[in-house]
Amino acid sequence: GSGLRLRRGLARDKDPVQGMGMEATCWLTPGTLRRLIELPSPPLSRHQLKRLEEHRYSSAGRSLLEPMMQHYWEWLVGRVPAWIAPNLITVVGLATNVFTTLVLVYYCPTATEQAPLWAYLLCAVGLFVYQSLDAIDGKQARRTNSSSPLGELFDHGCDSLSTVFVVLGTSIAVQLGTNPDWMFFCCFAGMFMFYCAHWQTYVSGTLRFGIIDVTEVQIFIIIMYLLAAIGGSSLWQSLIPVVNVQVKMVPAICTFIGAIFSCTNYFRVIFTGGVGKNGSTIAGTSVLSPVLHIGSVIMLAMMIYKKSAVQLFERHPCLYILAFGFVAAKITNKLVVAHMTKSEMHLHDLAFLGPGLLFLDQYFNSFIDEYLVLWIALIISFFDLLRYCVSVCNQIASHLRIFVFKIKPSPPSGLH
Repeated sequence: GSGLRLRRGLARDKDPVQGMGMEATCWLTPGTLRRLIELPSPPLSRHQLKRLEEHRYSSAGRSLLEPMMQHYWEWLVGRVPAWIAPNLITVVGLATNVFTTLVLVYYCPTATEQAPLWAYLLCAVGLFVYQSLDAIDGKQARRTNSSSPLGELFDHGCDSLSTVFVVLGTSIAVQLGTNPDWMFFCCFAGMFMFYCAHWQTYVSGTLRFGIIDVTEVQIFIIIMYLLAAIGGSSLWQSLIPVVNVQVKMVPAICTFIGAIFSCTNYFRVIFTGGVGKNGSTIAGTSVLSPVLHIGSVIMLAMMIYKKSAVQLFERHPCLYILAFGFVAAKITNKLVVAHMTKSEMHLHDLAFLGPGLLFLDQYFNSFIDEYLVLWIALIISFFDLLRYCVSVCNQIASHLRIFVFKIKPSPPSGLH
């Protein structure tokens, strides 16, 4: 519900509880829980919230398969009850994708194992469900007259996290862990391209879609999941005649070509499409400033990968990608917020604490087991992302007097 109702509810829940014949105070009250999953101070300033009210969504372009898929999406949203909130649709799709990918991670922790057939099929279904629900949340918002800046932020925020799980699941499906350099490149290239899509939006004020975009890539990945279920490990390890390249390298090479093509388009807009003063970003800042954030993540990840004495990435690639993926998702969310509030991105961020611990541990000759530090970094990065997202959503919902996961009822006729 709204932050206002949440605060009132928490105030009531702080009363002492009775137990065992004596008065005692519950150590885990809703107030304590809220402090654990929310930042101690509001993440957005009053001026940012004011500019958020003025934000209007802008997009351009249409991908190749989108017109065809629109018929299915229009049919699907017509089956959704009008009382279901758009953000609820988004988060159910994200949860489905995350769960199905984690099943694959459980069976293939090093991305070299063969998972059960049903696990690949489950991932294919999970990604299709995510794609479908992600495509109709905006339609549901317009259909129920509940569109808001929070909905746009929530949608992009869930997409940033889903990207991490999609690139990881794809690498596992083709057993790319046997080629760690390629797995590292494919996973971080996916995160980087998603970041660049919003980087150019921050510069130009418009989210642009290419001929080959997210819809086409997701369908290609679904096909790869199905091929993994049908062909098994023998399919990806088999050699392509004449060139003598393993089949698993085909999606990796496609990722390389796609990254070059996409980044060329992104950076053309970044360098020439600034709508601010003197060609600056929408917030009036340097068009190159966002490179510091994603560049820091990728450089730290690469240095720790190459300097690890215990082959940390090779032995635990899934944990490694998730730990740094949560950091990438956090800074992508901050970039989206910066765009929607026309504000500057600051480099200092707790998101870099986890990678920083890994770097310092290696600097001091790994006096703490790197695997243990990786788990600590993973937990820190996840909770930092969670706290930021919960805090931003609650603050915006409270400011706009709306609910996060419910549609605000219309006032009775005659009341204003």
